[in-house]
Amino acid sequence: MPDGLRVLACVKRVPAPGARITLTPDGQDIDTKNLGFTTSPHEECAVEEAIRLVERHGGSSTVLTLGPREADEQLRYAVSVGVDRAVLLPTDDPDPDAQATARALVAAITAEEEAGGRFDLILFGNESADAGGFQVGIRVARALGRPVVTGIKGIEVDLDGGRVTARRENGDGIEVYQVELPALLGVKEGLNLPRYPTLPGRLRSKKAEVAEHEVVLLAGGQRTLGFTLPVEQVTETTILGTGAEAAPAVVDLLQELGLA
Repeated sequence: MPDGLRVLACVKRVPAPGARITLTPDGQDIDTKNLGFTTSPHEECAVEEAIRLVERHGGSSTVLTLGPREADEQLRYAVSVGVDRAVLLPTDDPDPDAQATARALVAAITAEEEAGGRFDLILFGNESADAGGFQVGIRVARALGRPVVTGIKGIEVDLDGGRVTARRENGDGIEVYQVELPALLGVKEGLNLPRYPTLPGRLRSKKAEVAEHEVVLLAGGQRTLGFTLPVEQVTETTILGTGAEAAPAVVDLLQELGLA
């Protein structure tokens, strides 16, 4: 029987959901001065699934990110909820394109595997919460020569059989995929319910060593022209009245809309 499962979760540091986004004056980047950051929601589920799989099958879990040194916060959070090891690929580039990101991740994953053994399963979020490109995980899988399935909301690993069964929803029901390990899966929010860190977990994460790999970002074929913010839609509420006094106004409105 294999000596447990080696699982890698790749995550991204993104603006906290619900934050008001503003752009730099040149329109080339997001102004981050007043933003809070978190892990992309799909990837929070990837981290949780990595922990659960190791709890079930034994082995070890690793979390990896490409980003600024401030992304150390997201890595330590993953450690605080139960991930065994954290790896940072530090870069000053605010958001490298999907090709450059995938190349950097492949180089780091290859180095990690040469040092510690093959990852049986690599988990990505289905897409990042900010760029939403749906590309990086697929590019990494292709470069590593491993099968990939995206949109996943259910995972079962048969470690003895050397395969993983992955489920995803479609409009008509559930699709079931069975692929050989090692494999890569793109998971979606709803796969599980991520846990919260415990006090001992938080203390452990503060002392955890975050490994680093040198990053060489090779420019891809994509180029950012600029960002634009959608026009804010302003809604107004008109109170027609209260009780029976509102009835005539309601009738007038229905007639105006052609519904009466």
